[in-house]
Amino acid sequence: MLFDTHCHVNDGAYAEDRPAVFDRAAAAGVGLMICPATDMETSARCIAMAREHDGLYAAVGIHPEEAAKAKDGDVDRLRQWIQSEEKVVAVGEVGLDYHWPEPAWDVQQAVFIDMVKLAVELDVPIIIHDREAHGDTLDILRQYGKGIRGVFHCYSGSLEMTDELLRMGFYFGFDGPLTYPNSKRAKRVASHLPLDRMLIETDCPYLTPQAHRGQRNEPAYVPLRRRRNRRSAGHRRRRSGPGDHRKRQAAVCDSVTCNLVGACTWQARSGI
Repeated sequence: MLFDTHCHVNDGAYAEDRPAVFDRAAAAGVGLMICPATDMETSARCIAMAREHDGLYAAVGIHPEEAAKAKDGDVDRLRQWIQSEEKVVAVGEVGLDYHWPEPAWDVQQAVFIDMVKLAVELDVPIIIHDREAHGDTLDILRQYGKGIRGVFHCYSGSLEMTDELLRMGFYFGFDGPLTYPNSKRAKRVASHLPLDRMLIETDCPYLTPQAHRGQRNEPAYVPLRRRRNRRSAGHRRRRSGPGDHRKRQAAVCDSVTCNLVGACTWQARSGI
């Protein structure tokens, strides 16, 4: 069974055919999914959807792009959901995103600190979104995240950052961009990681794998990505000599292995 550890199946992009999306995922062997929220409204929707689907679980939290919407009482409501809803398994999707000038960075940081504190308090995994904000993300985790556990979603950090996060016990999520021809940095980082610290996620409806780039993404594309990576792995092996690091890179990018490992480790960590 494959596990899509980060899929926004609550998104409006699936309004017309959501039941078929779940059917295609099941037919493709994807039997477990986590639907991360981006604000209080989507937190409630993810929970409601998880109640309706056996293999679907929810994460609740406030995304950095929605940080300006955070209100007094939101953390208390998130806490209640985590404590009372059986299928809420993590805090997320939360973090920092400095790609755009708004919301203001200090606003994002304040909300992220609240999310980190909540995950530590309740001892649940955290799903972190970190775009162009590596230094501040690490600083907040160092200061407020003692003992925290979770995954860096759509990971884009350096090798040095990767080593620190490995020591902290984090997992690393990889999406469709890992299959793009020019994703050299992501492949280099992936080749550096132990297999048991990698998770495969679609981030659907975004970040579609290369084979379907330009189309709407969905959980059923997890095994399609696997087949593409296997072909790439074989090509690298034929061209590489013994001991060449590209063999290691190809093996790490085999989505079957990553998914099976990811399913076991994330289930153990999140309680699924």
